[in-house]
Amino acid sequence: MLPKNEKSEKFQDNLQKIEELSKRLIEVLSNKSNENQKFMQADQELMARTGLASLNDMVSNPSKLFESQVSYWGQSLNLWMEAQKSLVDFPSSSEAGSKPANQDKRFKNELWDTPYFKLIKDHYFLNSQMIKNYFENIEGLSNSDRKRIEFFSQQITDMLSPANFLATNPEALDKAMKTEGQSLVNGLENLVRDLEKNNGDLQVTLCDPDAFKVGENLATTEGKVVFRNELFELLHYHPTTEKVKEVPLVIIPPWINKYYILDLRPDNSFIKWVVEQGYQLFVVSWVNPDSSHRDVGMDTYTLDGCIKAIDEVCNYTGSKETNAIGYCIGGTLLAMALAYMSKTKTNKVKSATFFTTLIDFTDIGELGIFLGDDFINGVDEILGEKGYLPGKSMANAFSYLRANDLVYGPAIRSYLLGEPPMAFDLLHWNGDSTNLPGRMAREYFHDIIRENLFTNGEYELNGVKLSLEDITVPLSAVACESDHLVDWKVSFNGIRMMKSRSKKLFLAESGHVAGVVNPPTKIKYGHYTNDKNSSSLDEWKEKAEYHKETWWPSWEKWLSTRSGKSLEVGAIKQGDSNLGPAPGTYIHMTI
Repeated sequence: MLPKNEKSEKFQDNLQKIEELSKRLIEVLSNKSNENQKFMQADQELMARTGLASLNDMVSNPSKLFESQVSYWGQSLNLWMEAQKSLVDFPSSSEAGSKPANQDKRFKNELWDTPYFKLIKDHYFLNSQMIKNYFENIEGLSNSDRKRIEFFSQQITDMLSPANFLATNPEALDKAMKTEGQSLVNGLENLVRDLEKNNGDLQVTLCDPDAFKVGENLATTEGKVVFRNELFELLHYHPTTEKVKEVPLVIIPPWINKYYILDLRPDNSFIKWVVEQGYQLFVVSWVNPDSSHRDVGMDTYTLDGCIKAIDEVCNYTGSKETNAIGYCIGGTLLAMALAYMSKTKTNKVKSATFFTTLIDFTDIGELGIFLGDDFINGVDEILGEKGYLPGKSMANAFSYLRANDLVYGPAIRSYLLGEPPMAFDLLHWNGDSTNLPGRMAREYFHDIIRENLFTNGEYELNGVKLSLEDITVPLSAVACESDHLVDWKVSFNGIRMMKSRSKKLFLAESGHVAGVVNPPTKIKYGHYTNDKNSSSLDEWKEKAEYHKETWWPSWEKWLSTRSGKSLEVGAIKQGDSNLGPAPGTYIHMTI
């Protein structure tokens, strides 16, 4: 222990470092970009409608407000009485490690159960619940307005958590004392680094930037680029089996993120696993758009992207048809391509699989909060200025759907505790964002999502009206039970609207990414299947068969019956195109 009023040399040195870092912090904040704010705050009309509904509610039903206040006062008083008792009995009343079963992981450290910090924590929960109840019970708001105001109020309560502030975070204070301020120096360095990297916008670095490199320890499945245009590169993966299926397989990934989520490390690579099952596998790797792509639209992605890739796979292999997978928005694109090829009688797809895909945008759950005029107008403004929508801005917006996991939790570890970013392949991919070209983004948000033109049979592409009723090829679909971006019922509902006679549904446990990237080597998340007719998806789930392992092998059995014979690799025609090794060049593009 240091003598009273005496500070160690290390502590004094760290104070000096904090002062120097604070100057850098002020400088970078003075140059802050306001780009994210253009579509990440509620518009005045929404606030006015909420305020008016709240005022009308108070006038017409004053007893509801009074009862709420009395309940709040009573619970607050009870917390103070419990805190006083805890102070008297401490430490005997606070057995270390004892926590409620439903303990919020933001407050898992045992120091949160000491009297002072327990009072702060409990009062935060009380205030958060009061705010949540208040907005849930306001009468006179539309469902859309209610969801959006609940989202923005949740952002406020998440932001104001005592865990997010040094003065009210006992774990951070304890570490600062034990390290003589070093954790604060490390945290401030992390904060300044992130702000400087993002022009003053706060985007927490989730993964160690030096831990992974695409083509070296990520996306390493052996293959080559066999076609390239201004929109995508087509990758062909080398067979690793003596025989391969006659019908090739092509994956159409989303262009909101890069394809290598399906080819992370060898032990969790879906691409490597598919090749090992004996398939001729091709994958689209999209270009990362810049301002020169401002006039690229959904028609370009459909005709020069998805359909062109299917044609090139058939040309390269000599096959008359191919099986196809569409992931997320890549699945939406595949559905549009299937409808177009059916209408124009040019279909070369034998079967289609959709991973976590939205087709029907009538009710898209949490994503609906991004469809207000404030968000869409902000997007349009950015598109007008840049010609593209920066991927980091979109990723930052979507991260607030899980703010405590993807924003505040990482910020606490990095800035308050001074810990370095973890080495996690999935988080590295998550931070490797791609942009959206101007016209395509505008059409996607306005026509596909808000107006739902494709589902309603009113979307016109290259002079052809597209309809889900034109999709008749055999289908399978994978949705994820706890997907916060694509609700599984909404995803399956879109598939059920297609007119295919053969449909196979796989409901995976976990979320949008972890439910898909779930290799058989790890019995981590199971899945549900049900081949019987069900009047509703709730009934489908209730009567479904549960399998404790991943859906990958079950889906492969379905695909195998639609992939022709198994032939010797030498008997399969392969074109001689070779534009370089996989993962290609487009994957490395950063804007």
